[in-house]
Amino acid sequence: MIEGLLDQFGEGAVLAGAGALTGVLFGVMAQHSRFCLRAATVEVSTASLGPRLAIWLIAFCAAVLFVQGAIALNVLDVSASRQLSATGSMSGAIIGGLLFGSGMILARGCASRLLVLSATGNLRALITGLVLTLVAQASLRGVLSPLRENLSGLWLIEGGQGRNIMSYFGLTPLLLSVLAGIGLCLAVVLAQQRAVKGTQAFAAAGVGAAVALGWMLTYAVAQVSFEIVPIASVTFTGPSADTLMGLVNTSDLPLGFGVGLVPGVFIGAGAMALLTREAALERFGADTPMERYLIGAVFMGFGSMLAGGCAVGAGMSGGAIFALTAWVALFCMWLGAMVTHVILARVHDRRATLA
Repeated sequence: MIEGLLDQFGEGAVLAGAGALTGVLFGVMAQHSRFCLRAATVEVSTASLGPRLAIWLIAFCAAVLFVQGAIALNVLDVSASRQLSATGSMSGAIIGGLLFGSGMILARGCASRLLVLSATGNLRALITGLVLTLVAQASLRGVLSPLRENLSGLWLIEGGQGRNIMSYFGLTPLLLSVLAGIGLCLAVVLAQQRAVKGTQAFAAAGVGAAVALGWMLTYAVAQVSFEIVPIASVTFTGPSADTLMGLVNTSDLPLGFGVGLVPGVFIGAGAMALLTREAALERFGADTPMERYLIGAVFMGFGSMLAGGCAVGAGMSGGAIFALTAWVALFCMWLGAMVTHVILARVHDRRATLA
């Protein structure tokens, strides 16, 4: 089937279609489940195991279950993915993860959440996301790229076994699938205890399924294509930057997985918001100062390029294949977010006391 599609439409169009399909699924499920890493970190920083944490855990465990299950069944091989095969940066994962985590607290959402909220009419998210994308592009190929390269070069690790957590501990895809299944069951129990709707829990699992779908579709195309096709899955800062710059710089946008992914998420989230009547215009206000959002966008834009991915690209897609730098970046995102939230909460309380 895929061979026929490649012959008829070409590799770029097929990859863009795969990205769009993955994006629509992610957008629908993320919007309905309220999937958000920032919200989960806020709950943990206040010593609360709340509904947002339950939703994030369901999504993460589902992603690991589906991805590692596919690997165990020999229908997926991610060894050639950039997160595992290329040289990685531990310094980038640490510094970038901390910056990204801090930024998503300031901007009240990570890159994926901003894209989803933009589709529902949230103008704050739209403007913040555009600034994030521009900073990401500047960090990748522009004026900030020398700083990113210098920070990334502080601590490098070789690709292959050196970036694969499974090789360090002798873990197998089957074992990880079983552990992820257990984790998913526990997360569902937590969701029930925190009064999460059944449809939201199902949608959270759908977020994880979208991550697995991305890996499987790009792998399927790579298996039959005569060209080298990068095996990848859901991530946002890089594809958003490439899509925006492509639209600005050329009338003939090069097609690929990321080019289909970003509009797919927007369409999926927007359609779900319209269907559930949750779409509404939201603007900056006195309680939502623009400067705070823009600082957060800068932190996330630079941090994601330094860390090798955003909260979904590194945290979910990279985490599901147990790339070492992805797990380090995810841990640092949690740490940076929690510390930033605690600091902001204390500053707010101090101001309230003085007032």
